[in-house]
Amino acid sequence: MVLLLLAVLLVTQLYPLLWLFAYSLKTNEEILSGSFFSLPSAAQWSNFADAIEAGNYFRYLGNSLLVTSLTMAGVILLSSLAAFAITRFRWKGGQLVMLVFLVGMMIPMQATLLPLMVVFKHAGILNTHLSLILPYIAFQMPISVFILSGFMRTIPHEIEESAVVDGAGVFRIFRSIILPISVPPLMTVCILTFINIWNEYILAATFVSAERLKTLPFGVYSFVSQYSANYGAIGAYLVLGAAPVILIYFLLAERITKGMVAGAVKG
Repeated sequence: MVLLLLAVLLVTQLYPLLWLFAYSLKTNEEILSGSFFSLPSAAQWSNFADAIEAGNYFRYLGNSLLVTSLTMAGVILLSSLAAFAITRFRWKGGQLVMLVFLVGMMIPMQATLLPLMVVFKHAGILNTHLSLILPYIAFQMPISVFILSGFMRTIPHEIEESAVVDGAGVFRIFRSIILPISVPPLMTVCILTFINIWNEYILAATFVSAERLKTLPFGVYSFVSQYSANYGAIGAYLVLGAAPVILIYFLLAERITKGMVAGAVKG
């Protein structure tokens, strides 16, 4: 029974992806004929070439990679430092700071659009990648601190005490002991940040107006709007837009599970 249920879930999850890939290889005539569930009579790989060339795919891809990479670096650095301070230091404000991060998980991103736009405009960073990176880091911090703090609480304090006896300082302990031990949850934070930021559209469409700075989700929307009659190319662009996230997730899904379980069970 369990295997049957898993098989049904597998089919329901994979079928839309396979259908979209088959759709991207069809001609307009095949798509308009109503044969939505049939395979293409001849694979139209030119749809992908059209999507890449006409849709400026690599420019949008490069912008997304830049923004996502810098966001991931910022989230890993700041959330690991925050989790380290909350869980490894004995101070009265630790639980209050953790509560602030937990409250941050309940704030919807859409509610901050107007105030952030005003702040960024006065700061002179509106219509730059920095106007995306800063809020992305802020919105990914709560869940990242939650995951990392749950894991770091399980690390024995005796390890740090031995390091202190040997003359190690706080940052040496963090860099040489805590971070290497925390690789599983760090990988989870990394992957979740990548998936969430890669697909984000609202902030990218609001804070960045220059075409050369747009990220891939906007590129997908723009291509679908401009080439609404070329259905095969639209399908190809959708496949290209989703491919990085799908690839990362399938390659590293096991690490996500291990990191989440490590923090939840031991924390």
